[in-house]
Amino acid sequence: MRHAPAPTSTPQNQQAGIAPPRTAILAEARRWIGTPYHHRASVCGVGTDCLGLIRGIWRALYGDEPEPLPDYTSDWAEATGREDMLAAALRHFQPTGTPCPGDILLFRLRVKGPARHVGILSEGEGRLTLIHALSPHFVTEAPLTDHWQRRVAAAFTFP
Repeated sequence: MRHAPAPTSTPQNQQAGIAPPRTAILAEARRWIGTPYHHRASVCGVGTDCLGLIRGIWRALYGDEPEPLPDYTSDWAEATGREDMLAAALRHFQPTGTPCPGDILLFRLRVKGPARHVGILSEGEGRLTLIHALSPHFVTEAPLTDHWQRRVAAAFTFP
């Protein structure tokens, strides 16, 4: 199985400040911190799932979402085995081989399973972090541990 490259810290030429689009992405993602997990939701402060977080950031940056949200159950990935999340990311975001704070990370929660979790790569207190919604918790910013890094399936930048 091919894995995406491990995320890296902010490049040296960006140490003084993250490029404005990344600043906007990170500010919007952090605005969602504390939002309760709720399957298929995407309302800041009310409820969201991992995809809803990305949808909410998209709306804040661009307005309308790029396509209607299909119905999906909480076990959609295991039930179908299809790479629906990865396919959607490829339709709307730019793949990157060197993810930086503000980029989107897709994760495989099972080694041979489809990508089914998503979050925003961030950086805090000199270490890489992940802003994401994970059932049954709230949107959090937590260290991007080896556990998560091993599960990165792909990385994307906002267009």
